[in-house]
Amino acid sequence: MSEPTMAGDVAEMFREQIEYRELLAQMTKRDLLLRYKQTIMGVGWAVFMPLLNTAVFSVIFVRVAPLDTGVPYPLFAFCGLWAWNFLASSLRFSVNSLTGNTSLVTKVYFPREIFPFSSVAVCLVDFAVGSIVLIGLMAYYGVWPGVSIVALPAVLLVHVLFTAAVALLLAMANLFYRDVKYLFEVMLTVWMFATSVVYPTDLIGGRLGAVLGLNPMTPIIDAYRAVLLRGEWPFTPAFIIAAGASVVLLCVSWFTFHRAEYTFAENI
Repeated sequence: MSEPTMAGDVAEMFREQIEYRELLAQMTKRDLLLRYKQTIMGVGWAVFMPLLNTAVFSVIFVRVAPLDTGVPYPLFAFCGLWAWNFLASSLRFSVNSLTGNTSLVTKVYFPREIFPFSSVAVCLVDFAVGSIVLIGLMAYYGVWPGVSIVALPAVLLVHVLFTAAVALLLAMANLFYRDVKYLFEVMLTVWMFATSVVYPTDLIGGRLGAVLGLNPMTPIIDAYRAVLLRGEWPFTPAFIIAAGASVVLLCVSWFTFHRAEYTFAENI
């Protein structure tokens, strides 16, 4: 029997996602209901935490150490936190998505990438809810997007592709090495402050600035601000590189995940 080719694996991966699309929708619905069933604020948590963080950072970077961001700082910060929280929340749920569904992973066959993909889809709902607050803040400060708003779906697509790629890697890594979920929280905090979430990273020069420039989340968040707050087109060289890297990373992580899923049951 001939060895399966990469092209054959890729074709199978996409075929399975189409075949099991209803299962993905059902798992996303289940996770949404479970997530908010016993919470008082429900989806309000998706709004409350970015607003609270915006208030804290606004005190620091408006009154204590003022920054010139080109737009009102609370709007600058909330836009960054809104985009960042989609990534962070998706990864927090994805890292345990396989180990938290052991009975399904070991007993029933379906493409296991549905678990991290479902986590990303659930957080996409939070992301949509948070956009309502962002629109309200834009109206309050009188900041409106221009024609470049038509590029927003492209920015969102790159954001989702990158998030899904990292989610696959984290879910798989945590299955094989259970301490990943503990190291992940530390790394996520460091990653946030290495990204232009609450301050422009281009203010940092030297070697550190060059290292921070390699972070693909910075051009993605900057692209949201360009489209929504500045009326500019997001297709800078940095964003185009981040988009290409996201596509490549998703292909590599998905292919690796698909090849490894046959050993998942042994490592539960």
